[in-house]
Amino acid sequence: MNAADEQVNILERLRSGELIRLNDPEYYQINEVVGRTIKLSGQLNNATDINSIRDLLSEIISTRIDESTTIFAPFYTNFGKFITIGKNVFINHACSFLDMGGITIEDDVLIGPRVNLVTENHPLDPADRSALLTKPIVIKRNAWIGAGATILPGITVGENAVVAAGAVVSKDVATNTVVGGVPARYIKKI
Repeated sequence: MNAADEQVNILERLRSGELIRLNDPEYYQINEVVGRTIKLSGQLNNATDINSIRDLLSEIISTRIDESTTIFAPFYTNFGKFITIGKNVFINHACSFLDMGGITIEDDVLIGPRVNLVTENHPLDPADRSALLTKPIVIKRNAWIGAGATILPGITVGENAVVAAGAVVSKDVATNTVVGGVPARYIKKI
C-alpha cells in the first residue's frame, strides 16, 4: 500500500469495490460496524410496531428513513451503513440486505418477503477466497421485487421493472420489463 492508498480508509475502499482481505490493518473498522449492526438488529427484530422498526433501521443505516416507508421484521443486514432507502418503499418480512458494496432503493419500490440483495462476493482463487469483493445494487423507482428473489452484486433493476418471485438476477434488468427464472431472463415488456 502506498501513501495515496493510506489516505482512503477501508470503508471507502470497501464501497469502491477494492479487494479487501481479512488481514487488512483497518479491517477492525468493518468489524466495529458489523458489531453495532448486530446489536441494533436484535432490537429491530424484537420491535413490536412499524415506527420502532423504521427508527431502528434508520439508526443502523445512519440516515432517517421517511415515514412513508414501511419495513416488516424480521429484517436482516450484516453491515447497514451502505443502505439508502427512498420514500414510499415497502419491504416485506425476512429480507436480507448484504450491503457492503452499497444498496440504493429509490422511491416507490416494493420488495416481497425473503428477498436477498447481495452486494458481496469472493475471488474464485481458493488462496484468496476469504477476501471481499463488492459491487453496488440499485433498485430504480417503482420497481417490484417478487418474493424470494435474489439480486446479485453489481445489478441495477430499472424503473418500473418487475423481478418475478424466486428469480436469481445476475444481469441488469431493463426499465419497464419483467424478468424471471434462474438465472433471470427477459419475459416481457410492461
